[in-house]
Amino acid sequence: MHEFYFDHWLWLLAWIAVILPPFWKIFTKAGFSPWLSLLILVPVVNLVVLYIVAFSRWPGLPEAGKR
Repeated sequence: MHEFYFDHWLWLLAWIAVILPPFWKIFTKAGFSPWLSLLILVPVVNLVVLYIVAFSRWPGLPEAGKR
């Protein structure tokens, strides 16, 4: 039986520490909730979130054409 060693947890936490901060900052600057960055850790859901954010109107940016 395969055991889940401490080293695996350490690598997982290190990976999360590398991945989450940039997405947290991107979502904050775009005007979305930074908590969306937690969805980046879920397979397939991460692609859906990125597509939604990429093609939606960003609340953090001023609308073009308004003066």
